[in-house]
Amino acid sequence: MEQAYFFRVLGDRLRNDMPTQEILESVREEVLSTTKLPLAIDFLRTELRHEGVFGPAMLLLPHYFTPFQAYVVLEAENERGRFDLRIGLEILRREAEYRAEQPIPQGLFLYQFETICRNRLGYDQGLAAMASDPAFDDTWQQWILTIRRQVGMVDIADLIYVHSQAYQDRVHSPSGGSKLSARPRAARHGTDPKPAPPILFGHQEGRIALANRRKDPLYLFASLHRQLGYPEIPCPKPVDIQQALLPQLARRLELLEKRVTLIEDEQRGGFDLAQFYGPPESP
Repeated sequence: MEQAYFFRVLGDRLRNDMPTQEILESVREEVLSTTKLPLAIDFLRTELRHEGVFGPAMLLLPHYFTPFQAYVVLEAENERGRFDLRIGLEILRREAEYRAEQPIPQGLFLYQFETICRNRLGYDQGLAAMASDPAFDDTWQQWILTIRRQVGMVDIADLIYVHSQAYQDRVHSPSGGSKLSARPRAARHGTDPKPAPPILFGHQEGRIALANRRKDPLYLFASLHRQLGYPEIPCPKPVDIQQALLPQLARRLELLEKRVTLIEDEQRGGFDLAQFYGPPESP
């Protein structure tokens, strides 16, 4: 919870255009000292003072921050990218709150994968950072590294469905897609049966993934949020065009008023150019 508070305060005060070093200095006094998080904040502030960024410093603190958290901050601090740091901090805040509420690996994987997908981050480095998360066991880590080579060629809905309980029930049921399971078919042809894919998702996740095949992955994530209550990532708010147009309209109205005033003075014959002269220079 202290980590969630840290990300929330950092994001809120960045929106008020406060310097990051001052924010870290003030937050360091606000978090609980029993969590040893102030020591990590001191290290982040020192690296920020020397390097100008604190994403690499998070990589050096794996016992405080996960590799995925450090990856999100690194992508937000990348000058060539369009990922906003304030959105990244809000993503990390919600993830920290979800970790504090007895998280399940399915929800954590879908949250992190949606973060990469929706914000157009790099799949290669992003999935590698996800696989290094200590919240996933060896089976999950191996599977994440496997789909790291398959994303882009295989739909994420198909990957979820194949590793779900719904797929296993359909394969082994008499009315399923195949009447013979893998083991009897392999025994019939005299070959060794292939190991069944690990079941990582439940029956409901598999049904939702099957219903969203060959569709936009955002529809799949929206269905999982609505039906299973998985955490949602924050979406960037669209820019309000009216707020940007109002100052421009006000400036143009001022220019029009000045032009109308000059035209009226010229028609009256009282146009005086002296009002545009500057003060006389001193000798």
